[in-house]
Amino acid sequence: MSRLGLANLSLALLLLILGAAHLIIPSDPTQRNYQFFPNMVDALAHEAQAPVPMLAEGRRIDLRPPEGSIAKGHLPSHYGPTPEDALRAGRELHNPVASDDAGALKRGAFLFSTFCTPCHGPGMHGDGLVTKRGVPPPPSLFLPHALDLADGQIWHIISYGQGNMAPYAAQVEREDRWKLVAYIRQAQASTSREAQAPAQNPFGTRAQTTPQTHEQAGTVEESGS
Repeated sequence: MSRLGLANLSLALLLLILGAAHLIIPSDPTQRNYQFFPNMVDALAHEAQAPVPMLAEGRRIDLRPPEGSIAKGHLPSHYGPTPEDALRAGRELHNPVASDDAGALKRGAFLFSTFCTPCHGPGMHGDGLVTKRGVPPPPSLFLPHALDLADGQIWHIISYGQGNMAPYAAQVEREDRWKLVAYIRQAQASTSREAQAPAQNPFGTRAQTTPQTHEQAGTVEESGS
């Protein structure tokens, strides 16, 4: 007999055996069938805070984080929304962002245009669009008071708000707030340098800033005639 014939005969005998076993062995539909691999049917999963068989009786798995744990991206600041804490933040906090970090300044410019220009305006003079619709305008960021604020104090104001300004800690991440401070500082420094630069006349020489007296003016006219 060929191998194919033997294979067919073996399958036929196996089919007869299975059929006979099905007729001989009684079946009860109210009972579960035998499970050859029960672990694949009943996984070792437990409800939260439920007793676990492999632990001592009465013990539970505590899923709470250990005391002192800090969620990723949510570092505590240990400050409150008070003027006193704003001053303390100005004394204790220092901007970790370098003033010449081009990437950080670009990010700060984007954040300012997104979150700050509606009130402060694109030029930081407190003339944003909402101020033309009844919202009290904020003070210019180029006033002496704003220039004298420490970096940490500005960071605290962005984080916790001040006066009519709402807090932005939920909208702007901790590191981005420092980049925003760096951008504001750069704008303030640029405006301060422009204000301190000497005026130039169209001929390239320094313009005279002190007014002439009548005698000086007359002397100049006489010498020119």
